[in-house]
Amino acid sequence: MSKIAILTDSCCDLPKDTIKELGIKVLPFTLTVGGESFRELYDKSTQEFYELLEKTDEIPKHSQITPITFEEAYTSLYEEGYTDVISVSINSQGSGTFNNSVLAKEEFFEKVPEAAKKMRIFNIDSKCYTLFYGYPVMEAAKKIRRGADVEEIVAYLEDCFNVSGIYAVPYNLKYAKKSGRISAAKAFAGELLGLKPVILFADGTTTTVDKIRGEKNIVPKLVEIVEKNMTPQTPYIMIHGKDNTLAKEVEKELIKKTGRKAEMYGSVGAVVTSNIGPDLVAVLVRRKNK
Repeated sequence: MSKIAILTDSCCDLPKDTIKELGIKVLPFTLTVGGESFRELYDKSTQEFYELLEKTDEIPKHSQITPITFEEAYTSLYEEGYTDVISVSINSQGSGTFNNSVLAKEEFFEKVPEAAKKMRIFNIDSKCYTLFYGYPVMEAAKKIRRGADVEEIVAYLEDCFNVSGIYAVPYNLKYAKKSGRISAAKAFAGELLGLKPVILFADGTTTTVDKIRGEKNIVPKLVEIVEKNMTPQTPYIMIHGKDNTLAKEVEKELIKKTGRKAEMYGSVGAVVTSNIGPDLVAVLVRRKNK
């Protein structure tokens, strides 16, 4: 009889209660800011991280999850009797973590050759960040409880990662500029002109798909872009930073347009915040052109 585990990293931005309830295994990223290092999710809550950011101008640094950490996780799951491990990682274009998960798989089976006949490991590159893969991972864990087989779950996850997209509007360009998500020249020009970029996170890349002039235009423009690009009658997820006010306004307008409430709300965690900032509104959708 199969026993399936879902393994992911803390950039999935799922709430701790959900992780615990569904038995999802989460490996934490380590961040350093203001001379202090901590594990995302475990040592500081997202709210505590937001408060820490307000006290410093330093951009937090985060390290990739090492092959050793993955190998230890695989070993533990093998000893617990799991027959299949689905390992879902942060975008491989933005972190070496996915590649480390694959290297660890090779190392694990070299050290424990007998495990090759007893446990399979499926390494999946999410091609993105935050709830882009957190939400599908959560749904995958529910599928396990309903008795779905591992091939069905892997196919579901890969489909999600191929067709989904996050449309995000950061209010402050400091973090995106520092992280390279937006060039320094474009960020400087945007700040001078009062422009906010609409950034599409999908297919392993980030693309500025539009620009919004003035905060009062964020909600109508983001709603327009989302409605134009989302597959009708499919769930959408609201994502926000330290304040969910604009997210609620966007959802209100999307309800009028689509007749559907957001499937889920979530705040971006420390890793994503370090790259795009704590002030943003975003919508995760299934794109119709995919």
